[in-house]
Amino acid sequence: MGLDPTLPALNQTWLSSGPGTFVLLGVPGMEALHAWLSVPVCLLYMAALVGNALLLGLVAADQALRRPMYQLLGLLAAADLVLATSTVPKALAVLWGLSGEISFQACLAQLFVAHVAFIAESSVLLAMAVDRYVAICQPLRYAALLTQRVVGIVAVAAVTRGACVMAPPVVLLRRLPYCGQRALPHTYCEHMGVARLACGDTRPNVWYGLASTLLTPVLDLGLIGASYALILRAVCHLPSHGARRKALGTCGAHASVITLFYTPALFSFLAHRFGRHTVPSHVHILLANLYVVVPPALNPVVYGVRTQQIAQRVRRLFRLCWAGPVRDVGPARASPRNK
Repeated sequence: MGLDPTLPALNQTWLSSGPGTFVLLGVPGMEALHAWLSVPVCLLYMAALVGNALLLGLVAADQALRRPMYQLLGLLAAADLVLATSTVPKALAVLWGLSGEISFQACLAQLFVAHVAFIAESSVLLAMAVDRYVAICQPLRYAALLTQRVVGIVAVAAVTRGACVMAPPVVLLRRLPYCGQRALPHTYCEHMGVARLACGDTRPNVWYGLASTLLTPVLDLGLIGASYALILRAVCHLPSHGARRKALGTCGAHASVITLFYTPALFSFLAHRFGRHTVPSHVHILLANLYVVVPPALNPVVYGVRTQQIAQRVRRLFRLCWAGPVRDVGPARASPRNK
């Protein structure tokens, strides 16, 4: 699709300032239910904030949790906090009818940060799957392969990968002309949702978005599936029935969270490109809100509380908060009978 020849030529001032302000409409066709839809979104967001902040604080403060496995959980919690906080507060403002306006620059910043956080979380989930594979299938090499330096490399690589993937879409969106349409049927800014408002050729956005989807979340999901297949094969050869059941339970819980993370996200990405006329807009928008709030709320439970060391520290923390600080009375004196 080329530019309309009747449109006025774009000058440098327009290119530097952008198209102005967009208006987020929320969920079209369900405006009467916006207040009700905000309730689960708000509750899940609060759970995500509390759970991930608690998990991140425990990993950062407790010396016993400085092992790579727990540090990867900390990276996952940080990515969850960024993913949810970059999108949900504005979504709640839209659903509550407080403010649907967002400037073009703020919209680009929101979609950049949210997508970088998503790609970084996908990278961390892949690193965690590799961590579990090495721990179960190559236990003698675990300490040598998974070190704190490796975790640092994973953190830098995850963020760098997300930034490199998302920089071109931001440039492409800035170069598009926007000819008057300002209403964005969504609760937050997405790459293709913004591109659909343009009156220029969006094919580069469509094809780049498809390529980046295949080379980031789809590739990560395939590698995670391969790692868990190798883990399950190794688990089936464990001699202890109890060990097999424990490992299968952990893998099943992790697989459920991974499914909840990738399924609505991939559906949202692909629906923008291939399902515009077949997928109802409210279904797409509801699922797009699902993947930015449900995994961040569930990850601290599945990956944190189900981890024995973290669960023990969480229970200890709640006992201290419930009973108050315990005074140190010193070592008990020996009974005269035992002297």
